[in-house]
Amino acid sequence: MLEITNVTAGYGAFTALWDVSLRVDAGEAVAVVGPNGAGKTTLMRVISGLIAPRAGALTFEGYPIGGRPAYEIVGRGIAHVPEGRRIFPGLSVADNLKMGAFLPAARRTFAESLTRVYALFPVLAERQKQRAGSLSGGEQQMLAIGRALLTRPKLLMFDEPTEGIQPSIVLEIEEAIRRIRTELGLAVLLVEQYLDFAERLADAYVIMAKGAVVAGGPTAQLRLETVRHHLAV
Repeated sequence: MLEITNVTAGYGAFTALWDVSLRVDAGEAVAVVGPNGAGKTTLMRVISGLIAPRAGALTFEGYPIGGRPAYEIVGRGIAHVPEGRRIFPGLSVADNLKMGAFLPAARRTFAESLTRVYALFPVLAERQKQRAGSLSGGEQQMLAIGRALLTRPKLLMFDEPTEGIQPSIVLEIEEAIRRIRTELGLAVLLVEQYLDFAERLADAYVIMAKGAVVAGGPTAQLRLETVRHHLAV
């Protein structure tokens, strides 16, 4: 589904990714783990079209997406739940969700998609008229996920979905991601520092350090001790 081959990217004179390769198949969940500064968020931004790659290739369902505009990549079926959530705090919950359906195809299925989001996160239905900035951190994360689902994605990318969220809500986010996979059949690319959370959700790891992929493999075979060893190096 998503194929990344030898991608190099960065900001100005700084190179944040070096020859990164990974693959996410249809319906699969892949967790990208690594210390701060490993290049994980930059990788997400390259896939989303927020940063153009300097070298390498990215394809989604066989279509080249490297360097394409962000709106085109969304239209192809890739949605990004960014680090820090990036909701519109001054808008209502309902208006934030409408922002996810900005493309014509998404607008045509808005009512159906909104019903799915409210079934997944009932609290958003209860608070649809509430200002988004007044929600708790966990509720804002639910809103960010719901907004991404309004784009009707085939691949949903999460950047640190548990960051700044209390443990009880982390379990709700985990269950929501699991349902997104099982009920909606979406593929998932997950950047996560909390390794236990990643292991419970992902089929495979990609381990990054200093902008490069240093190891990877199925979560069933790659023990957490091995992952932690790579992260400590």
